[in-house]
Amino acid sequence: MDSIRMSAPCLFGIEGVLADELRRMGASEVTPDTGKVLFSGDEAMLARANLSSRFAERIQVQLGEFPARTFEELFEGVKALPWERWIGKQDAFPVKGWSLNSKLHSVPDCQAIVKKAAVERLKSAYRLPWFEETGPVHQIQFSILKDRASVLLDTSGEGLHKRGYRPRANEAPIKETLAAAMADLARVRGYSRVIDPFCGSGTLLIESALIAMRIAPGLNRTFAAEKWSAIPQKVWQEERQYAMSRIIRDNEFEAVGYDIDEHALELTRLNAKRAGVDSRIRVEKRDIRDFSDDGEKATILCNPPYGERLLDVKEAETLYREMGKVFARKEKFGYYIISPHEDFEALFGRKADKRRKLYNGMIKCQLYMYFK
Repeated sequence: MDSIRMSAPCLFGIEGVLADELRRMGASEVTPDTGKVLFSGDEAMLARANLSSRFAERIQVQLGEFPARTFEELFEGVKALPWERWIGKQDAFPVKGWSLNSKLHSVPDCQAIVKKAAVERLKSAYRLPWFEETGPVHQIQFSILKDRASVLLDTSGEGLHKRGYRPRANEAPIKETLAAAMADLARVRGYSRVIDPFCGSGTLLIESALIAMRIAPGLNRTFAAEKWSAIPQKVWQEERQYAMSRIIRDNEFEAVGYDIDEHALELTRLNAKRAGVDSRIRVEKRDIRDFSDDGEKATILCNPPYGERLLDVKEAETLYREMGKVFARKEKFGYYIISPHEDFEALFGRKADKRRKLYNGMIKCQLYMYFK
């Protein structure tokens, strides 16, 4: 079939990581943008990106872009799109979107226009007066930025960060896609040994294990487009089989999690089991002040509590000073710590070898990397 232009929204700061991943998957015309990566591929690429992307928030089909300074321009632009290529006679196609810095600022009015235009196109294509919309959902998403409209179809359903292994989490969990990006930036591999001294519900450990074992993060869930008649079931079956064939179960990877909360340790155990990586992860109750490791190598990945979440600022600062004492410089040891505190390096006691701006939800953070 013809190439499909797609969009993969992502957390700010990991656009380059996601772009590299999509290229490795075989995507073409990969173009990083702010908060998303555009790429092209066939139906198999659409399924593969949903199943295997560790960093994308969702995968969308980009139907078109056009000027939308008036409701008439919006209507005609939407009506010109090939809706019948994706939406069948029985399918549901709800509309949602947003508008920013544009003449068309009323989102409800824009939603109504987009819906009406799609209906008119489908009426003409199928020669039907109305649509039941009882079939699979094809979520239409639009954005209007500075009078330019972009119209997409969501293929994922629930966000891709919802892997299926974490129905419950601790009080302030890190998002799975951010945890995976941290592990990627720390160069976690099949021979790595990963330690998280603040393991919480185990997300950093689990995402590291999934990367090391090459387990596709979407294997244990379904996607909206799996129900679409426009994409043959064979495509999804073949991509799942391909993802399964890539799993490596006999490498050296191991992970250790510490926490002072027994409930958090139990969550890590449960989540690791659901993710199918419990054989590679062990946990132990231990305070950060007692941190030490006699191994030959380790990658320490952590998201320590900080003032905007669980501890007040003074407690967080005390914690950073303690980390600086126990995270000793050692050959083959690397420390990768995410924090929003602007004075983290001063509190920790040394400058990072490298820093990377990342966002934990809406909180601007830095990933401080110590590896020399």
